[in-house]
Parts: sequence; structure tokens; C-alpha cells
Amino acid sequence: MSARLYLDWNASAPLRPEARAAMIAAMDLVGNASSIHAEGRAVRGLIEQARGQVSQALGADGADLVFTSGATEAAALALAGRDLSCAAVEHDAVAAWCRADLPVDGAGRVTVADPARATLQLANSETGIVQDLPPGLAVSDLTQAFGKIPMAFNWLGCDMGLVSAHKLGGPKGIGALALTRGLDVEARIRGGGQEMGRRAGTENVIGIAGFGAAAEAAARDLADGVWDAVAEVRNTLEQALEDACPGIILTAKGHPRLPNTVHLIAPGWKGETQVMAMDLQGFAVSAGSACSSGKVSVSKVVRAMGRPEAEAGCALRLSIGPAVTQEDALRFVAAYARAWKRAGERMKQAGTSLA
Repeated sequence: MSARLYLDWNASAPLRPEARAAMIAAMDLVGNASSIHAEGRAVRGLIEQARGQVSQALGADGADLVFTSGATEAAALALAGRDLSCAAVEHDAVAAWCRADLPVDGAGRVTVADPARATLQLANSETGIVQDLPPGLAVSDLTQAFGKIPMAFNWLGCDMGLVSAHKLGGPKGIGALALTRGLDVEARIRGGGQEMGRRAGTENVIGIAGFGAAAEAAARDLADGVWDAVAEVRNTLEQALEDACPGIILTAKGHPRLPNTVHLIAPGWKGETQVMAMDLQGFAVSAGSACSSGKVSVSKVVRAMGRPEAEAGCALRLSIGPAVTQEDALRFVAAYARAWKRAGERMKQAGTSLA
């Protein structure tokens, strides 16, 4: 029996060995970073080393980097109390704080009229669509793009950026907010003076160490062309799907997007049913953003793109990484095509069809 194949890297990437090693080493440090003795200084040094690693990988040298519990907390820190616009394609962590009134076209591209009063993600977690960020943008969710495509916070032109460690092979429960030097935010968690007074609480040293190591490794992979090879596997996957399953819709094909993401619609075949069918065959896939799965069966991203409600409920996301091979991609397509055929036969018996 074939081993299970993980095709849900946008939900959470496997932990990198560099991150695991850094976290294990950090467990042996006993001090508190706020203490001035040698043990405390050792912990402080580790935190600042990781801050430098993340900043350099993010292209945020000279900016302030505030460690948080993840991109969701970073979004709250950046957006709470501000009256900003966003699009309906934004992650819920961003949309919770904004007015979703920015227009979205059929490819998921967003138009921003007033960048200083808006937030716009760099890449969408479901479709993989990469946006052109307008200069002067208030905030951008960089979570999915960080480590997958060439980018630098310093030349994106936004005031603040949100990132998360576990999307690029770091541990869960740690993220960061990057701020252009000179800007400030009101602390949401108050107490001590940690993180330049912007986020109180004893630092998650183990998570921070893992984040730093993962970010450094991710930057190295990007420079070495690892994600170019991933894009080739993605293209093989898409072409094989089109050949095996006539009638499926590849929503982002031909548009600027992440190198690892395939977003498809199989009209008539519910997304959650597709996920269950593939899970039973040993493949981990998703019907949408991991933070939305299990709560709704209709993709708000697909709806925002103007597609019918019926199609929005039949979306599937495949997100791959460097560990996924061409052979893995074809193995998935063969299994998906079998499930597609069985679903079509059942629908035909019920008087409906897939296309």
C-alpha cells in the first residue's frame, strides 16, 4: 500500500529539520530574556538572532519585527481600531477587522483605490493568486507568499506585513508583524515591556528559535531555485488533471500565482466530499483555507470571484511542497480520476452530472 501523500502545504508545511534542531537547542536555555544575568542574556541573544534571521529572509532589514503567537495575532495588532477596507478574498483573520468592500475580478485580482486606507494580501491561500500591491498600502498579509516567491518587505511599499512560521516549515504558534521603522501600533496584550512594548508576555523562545531557523532555510531554498522545481510539478499536476477529468475548472491557471497551488472546481461534486474521498485513498487535500474548513462548505473566495454558489461549494485546493515529486503528482491524479469517475456514475444514476 502506498504511503500517504500530504498535499496541504498551504494549511501547514512540514516542520523543517533546521527548525526542529533549533527548537531542541533552545529548550536547554534556562534564563528569562528580561533578566540581565548571563542566563537571561543568552536567551535574549537567541531571540535577537532569530529576529535577524526572519528580518533578513523577509527583506525587512531596518524595519521593526514584533514576534506574536501567529499571523492572526499580528493581524489584530496591526488592524484593530483602524477603519480599513479589504476584499472578500482576504483570510478571516484580516477580514474580521476590515470592511470587505474592495472589488474582486473573476481571477481573484483586487483593485485598491485608496491604499493608505486598505489592506491587501500578497497571495491567496486558496487560489494562490498573487496580487500587485499598490504603493502606500497600509497592511499586507504576506503569510502565504513568504518563503515561496521572491519578495522583500522593504520594496513592497506597505507599512506593515503579517507572517507566520508554520507556513514555511517553522513551528505552529509563532508569527510576526513587520512595521516600517517609525510606525507604531497600540499593544493588544499589555503587561511587561517585551517586544518594544508592543506585545507583552514572556517570549516563546522555542517557537522564535524555530521560526528563525525555518526562515533562514526557506530563503536559502528560494535562492537555490527549489520552488521553480515545485512549479514544474504543479504544472504536471494541472495538465494531468485536465487530461483525466474533462470539465474541471482550474481557476488560477494562467494568472500570476504561487508556484505550489492548484485550485480546481469540479461542478456538481461537493468540495468536502472530494476531500473525504481522497483522504480515504491516502491523500491530504483541502476544500479551502484551513481556518475556514469545517465551518462552511462554500468558498467565500470563489464567491468573491463572481462564480455561482454551486461552484463555490465544489472547490478543491491542492498545495504542494519540495517533497512532492512528479510521480507523486501523477499518483494523485490517477486516484482522483477514479474517484471523479465514480462520482459521475453516481450522479448519472441520480439524474445529474459532474459538468
